[in-house]
Amino acid sequence: MSDASGAGEISRNARPLIAHVLYRLDVGGLENGLVNLLNWLPEDRYRHAVICLTEYTEFARRIRRSDVSLFALKKPPGNSVRMHGQLWRLFRELRPDIVHTRNLGSVEAQVPASLARVPVRIHSEHGRDIGDLDGSNRKNQWLRRLYSPFVHHYIALSQDLADYLAGPVGIDSDRITQLYNGVDTTKFQPRWVERVLPDVFSGQSCFLVGAVGRMQAVKDQLTLANAFIRALELMPEAKSRLRLAIIGDGPLRAEVVRRLESAGVSHLTWLPGSRNDVAEIMLSFDLFVLPSLAEGISNTILEAMASGLPTLATRVGGNAELIVDGETGALVPSADVDAMARAMLDYYRDPALARRQGAAARLRAVERFSLDAMVNGYARIYDKWLGNRK
Repeated sequence: MSDASGAGEISRNARPLIAHVLYRLDVGGLENGLVNLLNWLPEDRYRHAVICLTEYTEFARRIRRSDVSLFALKKPPGNSVRMHGQLWRLFRELRPDIVHTRNLGSVEAQVPASLARVPVRIHSEHGRDIGDLDGSNRKNQWLRRLYSPFVHHYIALSQDLADYLAGPVGIDSDRITQLYNGVDTTKFQPRWVERVLPDVFSGQSCFLVGAVGRMQAVKDQLTLANAFIRALELMPEAKSRLRLAIIGDGPLRAEVVRRLESAGVSHLTWLPGSRNDVAEIMLSFDLFVLPSLAEGISNTILEAMASGLPTLATRVGGNAELIVDGETGALVPSADVDAMARAMLDYYRDPALARRQGAAARLRAVERFSLDAMVNGYARIYDKWLGNRK
């Protein structure tokens, strides 16, 4: 991975150059999917540049390839004509064969890409944010429609997002490909070794409910904390074994910590912040929970499935496309503390159910959501459009 915070030169050769444009490269599902794609696409077929409209963080170190150039354009808040000029000059210098933007935060880059005569322009939708949970925001629909003449093809990570593009946004369905994220089923897999619990729970025989993700409003870990508290109210004897771990950092973390402390249950929980050993930590979970208010296709659900865990998630976005309710996990309404608490207790009372559904989830991850399937899907789209433009 090479650092090119300003303009930079990428060596010319026969491999097509793909310029991936996103708002910011930091911990998140979109970003994790991009890093997986960069690491797994065949090195002899494509070159890559990653253009961050704002900045990139230490997360960029997860890119294993040494030939990926990074650019941080330090975009100020709001619209910026200067940014369009900056992008146009960068595209003219790099001469990418493909520009691939992601989510509404970077779709504006399609305009300078078109003006710079980039041959292929692709845009993908990965999920929703706190300001538009159900896609009903008319301004966001209008903005996507406004930029659509500059986009050759769209990728939607879930059928829910494909329907959104084809419906309210008004994109022709033949311009849309629905393509799921993939999960590394080698890195994330059940390992039948002695279970290793976090030190805070060591020496205890417990049932560990776990969550992983950036702690922000749309991920709604506060509902998970309240559901854990409610479960202990519904079944006080569960205090002897029921435990909660929330892995991740972000603006919601302090509020979640305060809520657990005020309820007097913080000693039954573990919130270590961000970790680089998520695959190992997941092996100590008995149940994975995703309490989001909105989702595209959740990488953490896929990682939990590959790890042989049942998932308790909210019925939003693409979650129902991953989880088979009653077979590989359970779905509950978003922001419903009582429903989440009762579902949590169902698994606590019946560990065999958790193990059975976890095994089914692992099989589904391997058969339907492998990284190979994801990488081959993107490669087919890139190759098709490169062929169309020759």
